[in-house]
Amino acid sequence: MSDKFRITRRAFTGSALASTTLLGPALAQQTNDPILYEQLKKENLSNPETGAVKRNISGFSNKDWRPYFSNTKNGVILVDTLSRALHFWSEDRSVYRLYPTSVPETPELTRTGRTKITRKRVGPDWRPTPNMLKRNPEWPEYIPAGPDNPLGTHAMYLTWRYYRIHGTHDTRKIGRRSSSGCIGLFNEHIEELFNLSQVGTQVLLI
Repeated sequence: MSDKFRITRRAFTGSALASTTLLGPALAQQTNDPILYEQLKKENLSNPETGAVKRNISGFSNKDWRPYFSNTKNGVILVDTLSRALHFWSEDRSVYRLYPTSVPETPELTRTGRTKITRKRVGPDWRPTPNMLKRNPEWPEYIPAGPDNPLGTHAMYLTWRYYRIHGTHDTRKIGRRSSSGCIGLFNEHIEELFNLSQVGTQVLLI
């Protein structure tokens, strides 16, 4: 691996660590998800047994789909960029999931509104956008699928160009304002959401 690539990887992780944090005991107390429970312990985001705070979370709680969607055709995804949480409901509403996420670093990078999933990919590759390369000229123009890819193990592409819901190999980014516009999840969670969602799943970012 080249020195340039190593520098690039440090730049990705460094930008995440510099961001404001948001996770805390409410997350552990309000989830029945064993994957999330174990991930919290592993990443030391909070202590699920004691509620000891490593990060503060605001509003990480269950929501109802009806204030946000007129129907649940093809399943629906609500991304709350303030609480840094993603909510999923299946079309028949028998499945509901709540995941912590990373969100864009700044309001300028944050896009809100309605979109949908147009494509799904396991093992995505990644090319930074022209604006990313302008801000970070030391970044490579292409990163193949693998442990250094910022999209993690799975990616779901939206109608908005360059915007995705994806995983991350840098789990320190979850619960932070750390992305350039996309929504990031733990790899374990994006894999589950990937299998629950389909092309055509409705997405709303608020």
